[in-house]
Amino acid sequence: MIEIRQAGPGDDFAAILALVRDMFAYMEARIDPPSSMHRMTVDSVREHAATQEIWTAFDGKEFAACVFLTRKPECLYLGKMAVSPSYRGKGLARKLVGKAETRAHDLGLDVLELQVRIELIENRDTFRTLGFIKSAETAHSGYDRPTGITMRKKLRHLQQPKCLFNIDVTF
Repeated sequence: MIEIRQAGPGDDFAAILALVRDMFAYMEARIDPPSSMHRMTVDSVREHAATQEIWTAFDGKEFAACVFLTRKPECLYLGKMAVSPSYRGKGLARKLVGKAETRAHDLGLDVLELQVRIELIENRDTFRTLGFIKSAETAHSGYDRPTGITMRKKLRHLQQPKCLFNIDVTF
């Protein structure tokens, strides 16, 4: 059984970092500039878990998937989502996005946001199937071409219902 849980002080942050590095390694020959995961350390992962949130899918022995959540003023940002190949196709990405939706709701936010590298078409397609839409193209510092795509998901459960008419009843 795989449990979706928030990473905390007793967790193996080296294993979470290893999962991210292993799952992002395939990008190296495809993306420019290199992934920010190269700047991540065990301490920075631990710090993110302490000051923001990291949610994991844990099977009792190993981390099968993870996502880093960062609260921004206008949205909840999803970063470093990784699913181990042996656990793909089991709905873990969908479950982690669902957990992010719940957390956004708890925080009073109605938008999820993430960045996808422009070269990673399959990742954009995956997030599109999870309800995200392209909202912008961005360029890393020093680049004169788009290097990333911002995708957002508006959360329905926080939208105010529209009132079609108002009835005033007086007795």
